[in-house]
Amino acid sequence: MHSTLPIGCGLFLFAAACLAQVPDAPAPSAPVGEKPAGKDAPSFDPGSEILSWDGRNWNINNNRLFQARFEKYLNAPEATGAEDQQYRAVLTEILTRLAPGSATTQNVDYSFRLLARGSNYDIDARLCDSLANAVYTVWVAQRSQQRLVTANAAMQYEIMSLEAATQHQGTVTQHAKDVSEKMSGSRKPAGKNAPPAKTSANEQAAEAKQATLESANWQMRRLAEMIARQKSNDVKRELSEIAAKVEFQALMVQFFLQRRYQHVIMATRFYRALFNDGDSKLNLGKDASDLFQRSTGQPPTVSVLDSVANEAIRDVREGVKAFEFLLENKELDSATKRLAEAFTIGEYMPEVRTVPREKKRRVVDFSHKGFQLISAIEVKDYALADSLVKELAVSAKDFDSSKPTAAIETARTTSHFLIAKARNAAISGDKQGLETALTAATQTWPRNPELADVSRLIFSQGDVQEKAVIDFGQLLTQKNYRKIYEDSGRFIAALATYPDKAEQLKHVLEDMKQIETAILRADEMARQSNYAGAWENVEKAFAQFPEDSKLNQTRANFTTQAADFVRTLRNAQELEKQEQVGSSLAWYLKAQKIYPQSEFAGEGVGRLVKRVLP
Repeated sequence: MHSTLPIGCGLFLFAAACLAQVPDAPAPSAPVGEKPAGKDAPSFDPGSEILSWDGRNWNINNNRLFQARFEKYLNAPEATGAEDQQYRAVLTEILTRLAPGSATTQNVDYSFRLLARGSNYDIDARLCDSLANAVYTVWVAQRSQQRLVTANAAMQYEIMSLEAATQHQGTVTQHAKDVSEKMSGSRKPAGKNAPPAKTSANEQAAEAKQATLESANWQMRRLAEMIARQKSNDVKRELSEIAAKVEFQALMVQFFLQRRYQHVIMATRFYRALFNDGDSKLNLGKDASDLFQRSTGQPPTVSVLDSVANEAIRDVREGVKAFEFLLENKELDSATKRLAEAFTIGEYMPEVRTVPREKKRRVVDFSHKGFQLISAIEVKDYALADSLVKELAVSAKDFDSSKPTAAIETARTTSHFLIAKARNAAISGDKQGLETALTAATQTWPRNPELADVSRLIFSQGDVQEKAVIDFGQLLTQKNYRKIYEDSGRFIAALATYPDKAEQLKHVLEDMKQIETAILRADEMARQSNYAGAWENVEKAFAQFPEDSKLNQTRANFTTQAADFVRTLRNAQELEKQEQVGSSLAWYLKAQKIYPQSEFAGEGVGRLVKRVLP
């Protein structure tokens, strides 16, 4: 792939979006960083206009999907109505209010409200609605983050209080210990008859120390719990911000793939207003990131995405201006290519949508003939291709006829040479050489008028008898006995000197005589309104000769006309196969009632009566 194009990243993605039928409305996207549907990223060669994707190659200007979309655009009216103007005014207002230096809180809020208005227009395909949902999601995440910050502040205050209480408790415990030791040292021995104290000073100090330790342990546990919850809230806050960023970036990239560049710019400006941490790196997979960097020369960031979208808009604007200039100078070939390029890059841009239908209609005829010329050369219809080349050269003074003319003349020369070779082979009696030369000439130029003339001349000069023998063998192999019967006079004369083939012909004619007799008898019964008898007569012949086309057609006609009898008889036969003797006998009797002379019904009744009364 060529490196660093002006809109390189955009161009191959535009073609990929066109060929892969990217929908207008956003669809659930794959996780950021993964390949779309497991495919490799597409690559575009601007020199040959070839797009490579998933192991296959397309010419973006010679593709069925592109042709259909481009032709639909050429025949569509220009988007200059009041609704289109209102929609463009809404997008312009949003872009103006979100422009650098103007994205105040009030302008951001007002632009958010305008998104709901923009999504009401059909051309928007509710993309503004998707952008509004993404902005709302960020705001919800940010409010959640603010609540987490408030909770952390409250927990920080409690942590500080616990730390202060723990320090104070330590001081109190040390003071109680000092007092206890002092009292123990200054106590005098009591008299022999002195009464014992209720609670000693040591016991009071021990109880106070135990209570202090328990309080200190609880405060330490509470302190550890509050610190852990604070850390957990910090992690939640970071993950919430990352998730909101990734979702918003995915929407921006999707707008870019859909060639909705105004929405890309709106999204990037909303992104900067919502996330002011300075981190603008796009979270893309390795393949997409490398391709993005090779095409633009820059790492994938929001700023690069914004600049490429602006560059695409400028390129579309210049392409439409070039189209109008070339159209005025009757250079339809170049004008069509420039409009096709502008359409491929920015199908939804106002400059493309507002091109007048009258100007586009001048391109329609040229495009039709161009696509028809490509198809004619592909199927080797060089006579039609030559006519189209001449028409295109007259209608467009810049049409390059060198390539199609070279292909046409090469095919003509080769075909003439092979036909001359076939003539020589026919004169010399070289049947193998004749067949080979004619086959090659047919493959080179199937619809060459000279080929048909030479074929008729060669075959008319062949041996009539030998040709009849060959035809008989082919028809016999194909079991086309009807054709042999219809042309029996020619075959009887030609096969007189071939005893084995004459015997085969005799059998064929005898069989056909039986078929024709059965058909004539059935027609006579039908004239007497005996359709059941006519069908039964044909059915007997069909059992013996099921491959005759005329017999099949006659049988089908009488089957419809004798539908009740045929249905009744077939029900009886089916039940007989299933060993349901009583039911089958009843149906046979019913069929015999419909057509008393029926041999099928009579034979069926006879068989079943023998089984019932052996």
